[in-house]
Amino acid sequence: MVVTLDVRLQLTLRSPDRTFVLDVDFTTTSQRTALMGPSGSGKSTVLQAIAGLSPAVQGRVHIGDQTLLDTSRGIDLLARERKVGVVFQDYALFPHMTVEQNLQFGMCRLGQRLDAEQKQRVDSLIRQFDLESLRGGLPRNLSGGQRQRVALARALAIEPRLLLLDEPLSALDAPLRKRLRSELAEMLDRVQVPALLVTHDPQDVEALAQDVICIDNGRIVDCPGI
Repeated sequence: MVVTLDVRLQLTLRSPDRTFVLDVDFTTTSQRTALMGPSGSGKSTVLQAIAGLSPAVQGRVHIGDQTLLDTSRGIDLLARERKVGVVFQDYALFPHMTVEQNLQFGMCRLGQRLDAEQKQRVDSLIRQFDLESLRGGLPRNLSGGQRQRVALARALAIEPRLLLLDEPLSALDAPLRKRLRSELAEMLDRVQVPALLVTHDPQDVEALAQDVICIDNGRIVDCPGI
């Protein structure tokens, strides 16, 4: 099923030595879209705004017929209400939680227990991502590929409308990055959830994306050579 992601965001960030203005407007219907640009161009800021992690942002975010943000109509869903799965640059797994507990996190409100359906979903994801033998392990004992699988499974546990992947391969050395790029492409094909991938690496775009949007200095620009 084709899902349209429609994004219009405006945000001004100020620090003592810099004022950064984000002003982007794009629409994509691709299953996997790359947001590409140099460091500091605003890529991660876009992802944070879509996920509901950036205060004071103006504009709109629509995923299919769902409105996550529309400040002209007073709509601004909380991050937990948006059903957007995020895979962070360093995976951001909770170091004191087991693999299973990391997957469970975020599926229910604080102090509540998972219901039978939620437990079944966690079990299904553990099997799907070949994490059965790692279920009780801690993140510090996992390889880079294993941490990537746990992070993606955790993002999918909430049955998201959209996956956001923020430079998920950038912290890895070149040989591991090449192998995990291929594994990530296979996993994204399998789960069939629309994904927006932030990267500055053309090889990520070639291997992982069906569409590419380029950003520089907070603006959408033409993609040279693509």
